[in-house]
Amino acid sequence: MARIKLMMAALVMLFPLSQVSASESPQEIRHEMMEESKDAAKPVGKMLKGELSFDAGMVMESFETWDAIARNFGDHFPEGTETGHDTEAKATIWTDRAGFDKELAIFAEAVQAAIGADPQSLEELKAAAGPVFKSCKSCHEGYRVED
Repeated sequence: MARIKLMMAALVMLFPLSQVSASESPQEIRHEMMEESKDAAKPVGKMLKGELSFDAGMVMESFETWDAIARNFGDHFPEGTETGHDTEAKATIWTDRAGFDKELAIFAEAVQAAIGADPQSLEELKAAAGPVFKSCKSCHEGYRVED
């Protein structure tokens, strides 16, 4: 039963990413990906704050969404997309590409570790999700224009 749930979660998570149209600009694609990431973070954050009961399946759905995003998010920052479509990307993405790529790798590694941890309790979730959220914050501080 758990295996079926995991397979269904994987299919559900792939669907939003498959909705990205080839006609969309890189700025629009990366915006949509960050919205998906934010949506995945909401239930995890609520669990960590005690606002939502721990749900291991929901946690893994969020982790899998982040994993799908981590796989190709960096591909959507080609030269010439520094502006337009109300992008929140800082110019440092292009002037410090090695640093940006390093932050993306840290995120991907943190997500993989979280998936591997397969948290089955709130305490285990805290340990697994902490590095993921820390990675998000670090990347946003260096590479995202804050509102």
